[in-house]
Amino acid sequence: MSTYESFKSLSRAMFLGFKRDRTALFFTVLFPLMFLVIFGGIFGHQTTSKVKVLEVGQASIIDRAVAGGSDQLGKVMEVKKTSDRTDALRKVEKGDADAVVEQDGNRLVVHYSAADQVKSGTVRGLMNSIVESANVSATGKPPAFTVANKQVEDDSLKAIQFFTPSLLGWALASAGVFGASQTLVTWRTKGILRRLQLSPAPIPTVFAARVAVSLAIALVQFALFVVVAQLPMFGLKLSGAWWMAIPMVIAGVLAFLSIGMLIGAWAKTQETAQAVTQLVVLPMAFLGGSFFPLDASPAWMRTLSYIFPLRYLNEGMLNVMGRGLGPSSALPQIGVLLGVAVVGALIAVRLFRWDAV
Repeated sequence: MSTYESFKSLSRAMFLGFKRDRTALFFTVLFPLMFLVIFGGIFGHQTTSKVKVLEVGQASIIDRAVAGGSDQLGKVMEVKKTSDRTDALRKVEKGDADAVVEQDGNRLVVHYSAADQVKSGTVRGLMNSIVESANVSATGKPPAFTVANKQVEDDSLKAIQFFTPSLLGWALASAGVFGASQTLVTWRTKGILRRLQLSPAPIPTVFAARVAVSLAIALVQFALFVVVAQLPMFGLKLSGAWWMAIPMVIAGVLAFLSIGMLIGAWAKTQETAQAVTQLVVLPMAFLGGSFFPLDASPAWMRTLSYIFPLRYLNEGMLNVMGRGLGPSSALPQIGVLLGVAVVGALIAVRLFRWDAV
């Protein structure tokens, strides 16, 4: 039998095994979709942290409000001055700032993002409050200031465009790490690895088939997430370089498979593999920004999140699927994920054992 025929037969057998395992099918495909539906429905009820506002040029009304020494205002809003309007607006689009404010005569212009509806609502509420306070101070006169709110993205942008990539990232991480670790430990403890070693099929072909099946399942997950999120009740809108999410998915799956293989190569029992996998996947899910925005967490937590590959997968897919950025915006994240895949695979090879002993 040729290498290709071996690869084809093994891939088909592994895929049929996954398809017949209803538990694996549910937790890999349907369970993450349930989270997409639930999170999409309750997005507007999440809490928020201090908003970051960039002041372009001289906005006297903001300066007076900040100089007024209001402790309450300082707890909810951080203002930084900048002279580069284009760069400031770009930061809002990328999620590095929550709003840009500039003063045009007696009008305060607020540029906000729909990336986080809670944050944008908080910004507009704060600006309206500041303007109302300024108008009150001008007693006996017509309102001296007005506020104009401008969204930096198109009005069609909705919250589902930010939950779809983050929850998809969590689903891919869970399936990749759990699937690879459990498969390797199960094959070892049941003697399947030893039999595969003695079979005519080359060992690299066996693992290539496992990777191919995982990639195929991940692409099906991606398609299902996109289809469900595009239903009228959610309204996902894809534009620009959204297709860059596909290579992001592939790079992410390779990274998480390598982590799973590393755990499976080290663990001696299924129980150990499950425990270690949980210890890896759960922190990644929370620190990777899958369930809540990282800017709502403490600074030390945001810094710690950079060691988890899920953060890079979520960030890369969010850039192209939610923020409408160009293809190059996902390249750094793809590079990190591929680097994780290579390092994880090399370590897994060093730890690999054919037998459970």
